[in-house]
Amino acid sequence: MTTSATTLPGGGTAAPGGGAGPVQAARRQRQPVSAWLLAPALVLFGGFAIVPLIGAVALSLTSWNGLGTPSWLGLENWRFVLGDHVTWLTLGITVKVMLGTWAVQTPLSLLLGVYLAPRGRWRAWMGLVYFVALLMSSSAVALVFKNLLDPNFGLAGPSGPGFLRHAWLGDPNTVLLAVILIIAWHFVPLHTLLYQAGARQIPGSLYEAAQLDGAGTVRRFFSITLPQLRYTIVTSSTLMLVGSLTYFDLVFVLTAGGPGYATRLLPLHMYLTGFNATEMGRASAIATILAVFGLCLSLGLTRLSGFNKMQSQQEGL
Repeated sequence: MTTSATTLPGGGTAAPGGGAGPVQAARRQRQPVSAWLLAPALVLFGGFAIVPLIGAVALSLTSWNGLGTPSWLGLENWRFVLGDHVTWLTLGITVKVMLGTWAVQTPLSLLLGVYLAPRGRWRAWMGLVYFVALLMSSSAVALVFKNLLDPNFGLAGPSGPGFLRHAWLGDPNTVLLAVILIIAWHFVPLHTLLYQAGARQIPGSLYEAAQLDGAGTVRRFFSITLPQLRYTIVTSSTLMLVGSLTYFDLVFVLTAGGPGYATRLLPLHMYLTGFNATEMGRASAIATILAVFGLCLSLGLTRLSGFNKMQSQQEGL
């Protein structure tokens, strides 16, 4: 009796009797090569992420002012940092900025990305001018807005528009809102690029079928565009939320954490503790808390959103 090989979905064949065919054997032989290809990335990750984190943990157990030799202190720095109300205050402000910037950036970048997705000369020029903000450094953006919102000679001064005549960066009740809006202005173009690229990958046949069924613009947006961009939304949101833990230079130049503790984010608190108060051990403990918080946030978003189970949405893939 003659037995035939089984055809597999990927185009390969399985040997009769359940044995592995030549395709499966070749794939198993290629697996060690793939592992070796990951080695450089693992070395870089270990050298620039794991080793510094271990060093920060070790330094957090010592007393060091940045000069001389660190002296062993044990868990005293951790007791102080975890028992200090400023640590929890700055963590709360960091979470507020994180959620606030996400709430402002997501709808703006989504709508702009979808609008700029179709091909056209006007949209191309508009996108070119709008994306200039991406070329500016965070420090430059902070300096520009700090001068614009200056209550003496800027737009917030006596000669400015009525609704802007306010010490936005000097009032504890408005400074956090101003910082959130400035951060959004600076980073919305980046996420707009993501949504623009995602919207251009949506098959046009979906819109043609919906239009034939009589669906309007709004209905096509909510029934086709948004569902097709769900992976892009997850990617953009992860970058926004985790990236908000790195807002240091912009806030430092803009407000230096003031007035009072109104804009003292956790990374800024780490810097001021280490370099202004010359408490490198306590600053290392804060840095470790920041790294663990960012890692937990990234892993939580990946797990809740199903990011690691994403599949291609392209036709035929």
